[in-house]
Amino acid sequence: MAKLDVSASPMAVPDTVFDDFPPTPYAEVRKLVRDGDLLLCSAHEPMSRLIRWATKSPWSHVAMAFRLPDIERVIVLECVERLGVRAVPLSDFITRTSSGVTPYPGKILLARHEGLSAKSRQKPLKRMAEFAFDRLGDRFSQGEMIKIALRVALGRLHMKTPRTLGPDDEFICSEYVARCFEAVGLKVPWDGYGFVAPADFACDRRVQPIAQVATRR
Repeated sequence: MAKLDVSASPMAVPDTVFDDFPPTPYAEVRKLVRDGDLLLCSAHEPMSRLIRWATKSPWSHVAMAFRLPDIERVIVLECVERLGVRAVPLSDFITRTSSGVTPYPGKILLARHEGLSAKSRQKPLKRMAEFAFDRLGDRFSQGEMIKIALRVALGRLHMKTPRTLGPDDEFICSEYVARCFEAVGLKVPWDGYGFVAPADFACDRRVQPIAQVATRR
């Protein structure tokens, strides 16, 4: 497993990160996870291809991980098409997609926002978790899915999103995670067109790669 130099200055996640960080077994990755860590994905399903097309990047999905020490679980919170916001064990997240495709059709990177590393963030982290978990079960209607698709298309065309198409409680994955980060005062830089994308997290110089997750156990 590639070692992270925590003393180095923050870096954006390069497109070559999967070459730099060889796959790390699930059991080792599980020990590394901290609350609020990011899971950046590069997959090949239809919605994933749409996101990658819109952003001209390898990144198709982003989710968040939290530890539940009382029951010894690592839980991933994500927002996915058709289902909305859901929680799954990390072990399931890395082996199959939300539609049940297995093995996972792509690659997954564990990453960390440096803004969550300081001890002063421990109480704000509770606010992030509350916001994230409070949205569990939020589902999409067909109309909301159309709004999401339009935001993606506008992003590809570098056009601003009309207020009527902006996210309310219907998010794509990256909009959901961005809102969670905003709950603790951390804004993800983006171009203001269409939607906050998974690639925007990868381009944030405060986000550092930790490990590539082996998707076959």
